[in-house]
Amino acid sequence: MNQYLLSIDQGTTSSRAMLFDQNGHACFTAQKEFTQHFPNDGWVEHDPEEIWSTTLNVVRKALDKAQQDNHRIAAIGITNQRETTVVWNRATGKPIYNAIVWQDRRTARYCDSLREQGFESLVTAKTGLLLDPYFSATKVNWILNNVEGARERASRGELAFGTIDSFLIWRLTEGKHATDATNASRTMLFNIHTQRWDQELLDIFEIPTSLLPDVCDSSGDFGVTSKSVLDIEIPISGVAGDQQSALIGQACFQPGMIKSTYGTGCFMMLNTGSEAIKSQNKLLTTVAYRLNGVTTFALEGSIFIAGAAVQWLRDGIGIIKSATETEAMASSLTSNAGVYLVPAFTGLGAPHWDPDARAAIFGMTRDTGRAELVRATIESVCYQTADLLDAMKGDGITPTRLRVDGGMVQNNWLCGFLSGILGLTVERPMETETTALGVAYLAGLQVGFYESIDSISKKWKAECEFQDEMDSAQRDVLLSEWHSAVAKVLTGE
Repeated sequence: MNQYLLSIDQGTTSSRAMLFDQNGHACFTAQKEFTQHFPNDGWVEHDPEEIWSTTLNVVRKALDKAQQDNHRIAAIGITNQRETTVVWNRATGKPIYNAIVWQDRRTARYCDSLREQGFESLVTAKTGLLLDPYFSATKVNWILNNVEGARERASRGELAFGTIDSFLIWRLTEGKHATDATNASRTMLFNIHTQRWDQELLDIFEIPTSLLPDVCDSSGDFGVTSKSVLDIEIPISGVAGDQQSALIGQACFQPGMIKSTYGTGCFMMLNTGSEAIKSQNKLLTTVAYRLNGVTTFALEGSIFIAGAAVQWLRDGIGIIKSATETEAMASSLTSNAGVYLVPAFTGLGAPHWDPDARAAIFGMTRDTGRAELVRATIESVCYQTADLLDAMKGDGITPTRLRVDGGMVQNNWLCGFLSGILGLTVERPMETETTALGVAYLAGLQVGFYESIDSISKKWKAECEFQDEMDSAQRDVLLSEWHSAVAKVLTGE
């Protein structure tokens, strides 16, 4: 019987299930969006039960498709929105509060307090991360301190914490509490050098050890799905946070290889091999993947708002009906007409790390219309990527090619402008759904679908290359105006 690998891609705005064949070709996709909750300024939450129900819905559709095709599911891989935090009751599996999403900024003042106490250098040295609300530790602390009885129940060992991968593993297996090294490295509780939960960090954030999941290799044994959940037992054998999974899906296995993913946010990740390079430019040092107990590290720049800005154009102010409209609208203009959007809807990420920054549009006139706003939105993603690349250059890394993926890179105008503003070649792969593909590869490695990462590397193929065709003087002017706009947002002028 032929076999598929099933990827669960639990993202920030939707849950997806994808089936891949042995060549890494996507054969089926089911997707279901879920509700975004914004209970206060800077707060972003998801209902974990809705995440679970949408995930279960798309997985069952994928299983039905596999049965129709007379294919067996060899293994399941799970990739997920990282840092998003869930705390649940061990006895019932029920969350005690909504999932606090990675974009959420409610713990900014708590981070300031810890910084004032001098903890940031220690946190960065152990985790490779900055002391920021983005990561899970302060979110867990908030839940324990603000949900009635939570801290007492946690101290009695009654509660479990996990990022979304852990929550899904628990539900699918009916009780296995596990995560992988990439997701653990985003919690601000995991020492990336010792590859262990760190007691000193747990003490700082006042989080009991009993809350924590076991940390496994990214390709490993995460349990088997329960028959009472899916009517079939399937091994869960690959897990990685979404950006690390995209790095794997892009076959960036050699040090120096770099990818940028354009989804809800934008994330540029550079493979640094066995060396955990400490950035001097506010980039993050993180775990790229861990295979057979061997850790590979990466440098990462995180942009909080990319595709979410296009979603705002559609759902927030209603100037487009579909993201597919943006390519024609942006390319219809000969210039940006001096209009710049700084999409700091939930603060600014790397290299600024300002949780209090707020979005602004500059340069509008009476002639500014829908097309100008759309183009400014698309350009803002490229400018933010240029800021990340400059930070990497400041750390001594100068790539000549960038592999891109995610929903936004179907926009040819964006890819061409990106190549120009970065001044390097942009490569778009045949399979742009690299986030889901990466964990399919990880799951396949564990069950013998693939012999090694070398065999996976050979499957990567470019669908299109975009060459830099922008005049350097034009690039300098555009970036100068962008940096001026960002400076105004940062200073509140």
